[in-house]
Amino acid sequence: MNEGKASENPESRFSVALVSAARLPGVRIHREAYLRKALARYCSDDEIRVAVEETPAAAGISVDVLDKAANDSIRFETTKVSALSAAAGLPGFMALPATVPADLAQYFGHMLRIAQKLAYLYSWPDLFADDGDDVDDATMGVLTLFFGVMFGTQTANAAVGKVAEMMAKQVAKKLPQKALTKGVIYPVVKKVAAYVGAEMTKQTFAKSVSKAIPVVGAAVSGTLTFATYRPMAKRLKKHLADSELAKPTYRIVVVEAEDVHESFVAEHAESRASEGTALTAERPRSS
Repeated sequence: MNEGKASENPESRFSVALVSAARLPGVRIHREAYLRKALARYCSDDEIRVAVEETPAAAGISVDVLDKAANDSIRFETTKVSALSAAAGLPGFMALPATVPADLAQYFGHMLRIAQKLAYLYSWPDLFADDGDDVDDATMGVLTLFFGVMFGTQTANAAVGKVAEMMAKQVAKKLPQKALTKGVIYPVVKKVAAYVGAEMTKQTFAKSVSKAIPVVGAAVSGTLTFATYRPMAKRLKKHLADSELAKPTYRIVVVEAEDVHESFVAEHAESRASEGTALTAERPRSS
Protein backbone atom coordinates (compact mmCIF):
# COMPACT_ATOMS: atom_id res chain seq x y z
CA MET A 1 0.00 0.00 0.00
CA ASN A 2 1.49 3.37 -1.03
CA GLU A 3 1.61 6.40 1.25
CA GLY A 4 -1.28 8.16 -0.47
CA LYS A 5 -3.61 5.22 -0.06
CA ALA A 6 -2.53 4.77 3.57
CA SER A 7 -3.52 8.37 4.31
CA GLU A 8 -6.97 7.64 2.86
CA ASN A 9 -7.39 4.62 5.13
CA PRO A 10 -9.49 5.64 8.19
CA GLU A 11 -7.65 3.17 10.42
CA SER A 12 -4.23 4.51 9.42
CA ARG A 13 -5.43 8.11 9.68
CA PHE A 14 -6.60 7.51 13.23
CA SER A 15 -3.38 5.73 14.24
CA VAL A 16 -1.25 8.61 12.93
CA ALA A 17 -3.45 11.16 14.73
CA LEU A 18 -3.28 9.21 17.99
CA VAL A 19 0.50 8.88 17.95
CA SER A 20 0.91 12.54 17.00
CA ALA A 21 -1.38 13.64 19.83
CA ALA A 22 0.51 11.46 22.32
CA ARG A 23 3.71 13.32 21.41
CA LEU A 24 2.28 16.78 22.09
CA PRO A 25 3.70 18.59 25.16
CA GLY A 26 1.56 18.17 28.27
CA VAL A 27 -0.58 15.34 26.91
CA ARG A 28 0.92 12.50 28.93
CA ILE A 29 -0.33 12.38 32.52
CA HIS A 30 2.04 11.45 35.34
CA ARG A 31 0.01 8.81 37.16
CA GLU A 32 1.37 9.29 40.69
CA ALA A 33 1.22 13.10 40.64
CA TYR A 34 -2.28 13.05 39.20
CA LEU A 35 -3.70 10.57 41.72
CA ARG A 36 -2.23 12.48 44.65
CA LYS A 37 -3.77 15.73 43.45
CA ALA A 38 -7.12 14.30 42.33
CA LEU A 39 -7.73 12.32 45.54
CA ALA A 40 -6.40 14.91 48.02
CA ARG A 41 -9.85 16.44 48.61
CA TYR A 42 -11.59 13.14 49.22
CA CYS A 43 -9.20 10.58 50.72
CA SER A 44 -6.88 10.07 53.67
CA ASP A 45 -3.10 10.08 53.28
CA ASP A 46 -3.02 6.32 53.76
CA GLU A 47 -5.66 5.73 51.09
CA ILE A 48 -3.76 7.94 48.66
CA ARG A 49 -0.50 6.14 49.41
CA VAL A 50 -2.03 2.72 48.65
CA ALA A 51 -3.81 4.11 45.57
CA VAL A 52 -0.47 5.30 44.19
CA GLU A 53 1.56 2.22 45.17
CA GLU A 54 -1.15 -0.21 44.06
CA THR A 55 -4.54 1.05 42.76
CA PRO A 56 -7.47 3.10 44.06
CA ALA A 57 -9.48 -0.14 44.16
CA ALA A 58 -6.81 -1.80 46.32
CA ALA A 59 -7.03 1.19 48.66
CA GLY A 60 -10.74 0.42 49.12
CA ILE A 61 -11.80 3.79 47.70
CA SER A 62 -15.48 3.67 46.77
CA VAL A 63 -16.65 4.30 43.22
CA ASP A 64 -18.74 7.23 44.52
CA VAL A 65 -15.60 8.99 45.70
CA LEU A 66 -13.80 8.21 42.45
CA ASP A 67 -16.77 9.60 40.51
CA LYS A 68 -16.38 12.95 42.30
CA ALA A 69 -12.69 13.11 41.40
CA ALA A 70 -13.49 12.06 37.83
CA ASN A 71 -16.12 14.78 37.46
CA ASP A 72 -13.58 17.37 38.66
CA SER A 73 -11.16 16.25 35.95
CA ILE A 74 -13.84 16.20 33.26
CA ARG A 75 -14.88 19.77 34.12
CA PHE A 76 -11.28 20.96 34.00
CA GLU A 77 -10.44 19.30 30.68
CA THR A 78 -13.74 20.32 29.05
CA THR A 79 -13.25 23.97 29.98
CA LYS A 80 -9.67 23.93 28.73
CA VAL A 81 -10.32 22.22 25.39
CA SER A 82 -13.40 24.38 24.69
CA ALA A 83 -11.44 27.59 25.35
CA LEU A 84 -8.62 26.50 23.03
CA SER A 85 -11.10 25.51 20.33
CA ALA A 86 -12.81 28.90 20.58
CA ALA A 87 -9.45 30.66 20.28
CA ALA A 88 -8.68 28.66 17.14
CA GLY A 89 -11.93 29.92 15.60
CA LEU A 90 -11.08 33.63 15.95
CA PRO A 91 -9.08 34.14 12.70
CA GLY A 92 -11.84 32.88 10.39
CA PHE A 93 -11.82 31.40 6.87
CA MET A 94 -8.37 32.53 5.73
CA ALA A 95 -6.66 30.66 8.57
CA LEU A 96 -8.58 27.38 8.16
CA PRO A 97 -5.67 25.39 6.65
CA ALA A 98 -3.68 26.05 9.82
CA THR A 99 -6.32 26.29 12.56
CA VAL A 100 -8.39 23.18 11.77
CA PRO A 101 -5.53 20.64 11.93
CA ALA A 102 -4.14 22.35 15.03
CA ASP A 103 -7.55 22.35 16.71
CA LEU A 104 -8.12 18.70 15.87
CA ALA A 105 -4.68 17.81 17.27
CA GLN A 106 -5.30 19.61 20.56
CA TYR A 107 -8.79 18.08 20.73
CA PHE A 108 -7.30 14.59 20.40
CA GLY A 109 -4.63 15.55 22.92
CA HIS A 110 -7.29 16.47 25.47
CA MET A 111 -9.16 13.26 24.74
CA LEU A 112 -5.94 11.42 25.58
CA ARG A 113 -5.53 13.47 28.76
CA ILE A 114 -9.00 12.65 30.10
CA ALA A 115 -8.71 9.01 29.02
CA GLN A 116 -5.53 8.65 31.09
CA LYS A 117 -6.98 10.45 34.11
CA LEU A 118 -10.12 8.32 34.14
CA ALA A 119 -8.12 5.15 33.60
CA TYR A 120 -5.86 5.87 36.58
CA LEU A 121 -8.78 6.73 38.86
CA TYR A 122 -10.55 3.49 37.96
CA SER A 123 -7.42 1.36 38.60
CA TRP A 124 -5.89 0.87 35.16
CA PRO A 125 -2.07 0.69 35.08
CA ASP A 126 0.31 3.40 33.87
CA LEU A 127 -0.26 3.74 30.12
CA PHE A 128 2.97 5.64 29.38
CA ALA A 129 5.47 4.06 31.73
CA ASP A 130 8.55 5.21 29.80
CA ASP A 131 9.68 8.72 28.89
CA GLY A 132 10.16 8.06 25.17
CA ASP A 133 8.02 9.47 22.36
CA ASP A 134 7.00 6.04 21.09
CA VAL A 135 3.68 4.46 22.03
CA ASP A 136 3.83 0.67 22.41
CA ASP A 137 1.30 -1.51 20.63
CA ALA A 138 -0.61 -2.54 23.76
CA THR A 139 -1.05 1.09 24.83
CA MET A 140 -2.13 2.00 21.31
CA GLY A 141 -4.66 -0.81 21.46
CA VAL A 142 -6.24 0.13 24.78
CA LEU A 143 -6.31 3.86 23.93
CA THR A 144 -8.02 3.02 20.65
CA LEU A 145 -10.65 1.10 22.59
CA PHE A 146 -11.06 4.00 25.03
CA PHE A 147 -11.64 6.35 22.08
CA GLY A 148 -14.13 3.85 20.72
CA VAL A 149 -16.05 3.94 23.98
CA MET A 150 -16.03 7.74 23.87
CA PHE A 151 -17.38 7.65 20.32
CA GLY A 152 -20.14 5.27 21.43
CA THR A 153 -19.20 1.96 19.79
CA GLN A 154 -20.61 -1.13 21.49
CA THR A 155 -17.77 -3.34 20.26
CA ALA A 156 -15.29 -1.10 22.09
CA ASN A 157 -17.41 -1.27 25.25
CA ALA A 158 -17.32 -5.05 25.21
CA ALA A 159 -13.60 -5.18 24.47
CA VAL A 160 -12.67 -2.76 27.28
CA GLY A 161 -14.80 -4.80 29.67
CA LYS A 162 -13.02 -7.97 28.58
CA VAL A 163 -9.56 -6.47 29.06
CA ALA A 164 -10.54 -5.15 32.51
CA GLU A 165 -11.90 -8.58 33.47
CA MET A 166 -8.68 -10.29 32.36
CA MET A 167 -6.54 -7.89 34.39
CA ALA A 168 -8.76 -8.13 37.47
CA LYS A 169 -8.58 -11.94 37.47
CA GLN A 170 -4.81 -11.98 37.10
CA VAL A 171 -4.27 -9.02 39.46
CA ALA A 172 -2.09 -7.68 36.63
CA LYS A 173 -0.21 -4.39 36.85
CA LYS A 174 0.41 -4.20 33.11
CA LEU A 175 -1.77 -4.28 30.03
CA PRO A 176 -2.27 -7.74 28.49
CA GLN A 177 0.16 -7.37 25.59
CA LYS A 178 -0.76 -10.53 23.70
CA ALA A 179 -4.53 -10.02 23.84
CA LEU A 180 -4.25 -6.44 22.60
CA THR A 181 -1.69 -7.02 19.85
CA LYS A 182 -2.21 -10.57 18.59
CA GLY A 183 -5.08 -12.21 20.48
CA VAL A 184 -8.86 -12.00 20.56
CA ILE A 185 -8.98 -8.26 21.26
CA TYR A 186 -6.74 -7.23 18.35
CA PRO A 187 -9.35 -7.55 15.54
CA VAL A 188 -11.70 -5.37 17.58
CA VAL A 189 -8.97 -2.74 18.00
CA LYS A 190 -8.52 -2.55 14.22
CA LYS A 191 -12.26 -2.30 13.64
CA VAL A 192 -12.64 0.46 16.23
CA ALA A 193 -9.66 2.37 14.78
CA ALA A 194 -11.34 2.36 11.35
CA TYR A 195 -14.62 3.59 12.82
CA VAL A 196 -13.01 6.41 14.82
CA GLY A 197 -10.92 7.38 11.79
CA ALA A 198 -14.12 7.82 9.77
CA GLU A 199 -15.66 9.88 12.58
CA MET A 200 -12.53 12.06 12.58
CA THR A 201 -13.25 13.02 8.99
CA LYS A 202 -16.76 14.14 9.93
CA GLN A 203 -15.44 16.19 12.87
CA THR A 204 -12.82 17.84 10.67
CA PHE A 205 -15.54 18.97 8.26
CA ALA A 206 -17.77 20.22 11.10
CA LYS A 207 -14.90 22.19 12.64
CA SER A 208 -14.01 23.70 9.25
CA VAL A 209 -17.56 24.99 8.86
CA SER A 210 -17.72 26.32 12.43
CA LYS A 211 -14.52 28.34 11.98
CA ALA A 212 -15.34 29.88 8.61
CA ILE A 213 -16.65 33.21 9.98
CA PRO A 214 -14.22 35.28 12.09
CA VAL A 215 -15.16 35.90 15.76
CA VAL A 216 -18.57 34.23 15.34
CA GLY A 217 -16.70 31.08 14.44
CA ALA A 218 -14.96 31.20 17.80
CA ALA A 219 -18.25 30.95 19.71
CA VAL A 220 -19.59 28.23 17.43
CA SER A 221 -16.36 26.24 17.55
CA GLY A 222 -16.09 26.45 21.35
CA THR A 223 -19.73 25.44 21.78
CA LEU A 224 -19.37 22.52 19.36
CA THR A 225 -16.30 21.27 21.22
CA PHE A 226 -18.06 21.54 24.59
CA ALA A 227 -21.13 19.73 23.23
CA THR A 228 -19.07 16.79 21.97
CA TYR A 229 -16.16 16.48 24.40
CA ARG A 230 -18.04 16.42 27.72
CA PRO A 231 -20.56 13.66 26.79
CA MET A 232 -17.73 11.56 25.35
CA ALA A 233 -15.72 11.88 28.56
CA LYS A 234 -18.80 11.05 30.64
CA ARG A 235 -19.40 7.97 28.50
CA LEU A 236 -15.90 6.67 29.16
CA LYS A 237 -16.16 7.49 32.85
CA LYS A 238 -19.37 5.49 33.25
CA HIS A 239 -17.94 2.49 31.43
CA LEU A 240 -14.68 2.40 33.40
CA ALA A 241 -16.52 2.90 36.69
CA ASP A 242 -18.65 -0.18 35.96
CA SER A 243 -15.68 -2.42 35.11
CA GLU A 244 -14.19 -5.14 37.30
CA LEU A 245 -10.99 -3.17 37.88
CA ALA A 246 -12.82 -0.31 39.60
CA LYS A 247 -14.47 -2.43 42.28
CA PRO A 248 -12.87 -1.70 45.67
CA THR A 249 -10.92 -4.51 47.28
CA TYR A 250 -9.88 -4.56 50.90
CA ARG A 251 -6.54 -5.86 52.07
CA ILE A 252 -6.61 -8.49 54.81
CA VAL A 253 -4.07 -7.78 57.52
CA VAL A 254 -2.88 -10.95 59.22
CA VAL A 255 -2.19 -10.43 62.92
CA GLU A 256 -0.41 -12.89 65.17
CA ALA A 257 -2.66 -14.74 67.63
CA GLU A 258 -0.65 -13.45 70.60
CA ASP A 259 -1.17 -9.84 69.51
CA VAL A 260 -4.89 -10.39 69.13
CA HIS A 261 -5.08 -12.04 72.57
CA GLU A 262 -3.10 -9.27 74.25
CA SER A 263 -5.15 -6.59 72.57
CA PHE A 264 -8.38 -8.26 73.64
CA VAL A 265 -7.24 -8.66 77.25
CA ALA A 266 -6.17 -5.01 77.43
CA GLU A 267 -9.45 -3.75 76.01
CA HIS A 268 -11.41 -6.11 78.27
CA ALA A 269 -9.49 -4.86 81.31
CA GLU A 270 -10.12 -1.22 80.48
CA SER A 271 -13.81 -1.94 79.99
CA ARG A 272 -14.17 -3.70 83.32
CA ALA A 273 -12.13 -1.05 85.13
CA SER A 274 -14.36 1.69 83.83
CA GLU A 275 -17.33 -0.11 85.33
CA GLY A 276 -15.63 -0.10 88.74
CA THR A 277 -15.15 -3.83 88.75
CA ALA A 278 -11.89 -5.27 90.09
CA LEU A 279 -10.19 -7.79 87.88
CA THR A 280 -8.59 -10.78 89.47
CA ALA A 281 -6.44 -13.35 87.80
CA GLU A 282 -8.09 -16.73 87.69
CA ARG A 283 -6.03 -19.34 89.53
CA PRO A 284 -6.20 -23.04 88.74
CA ARG A 285 -8.33 -24.92 91.19
CA SER A 286 -6.55 -27.32 93.58
CA SER A 287 -7.71 -30.86 93.35
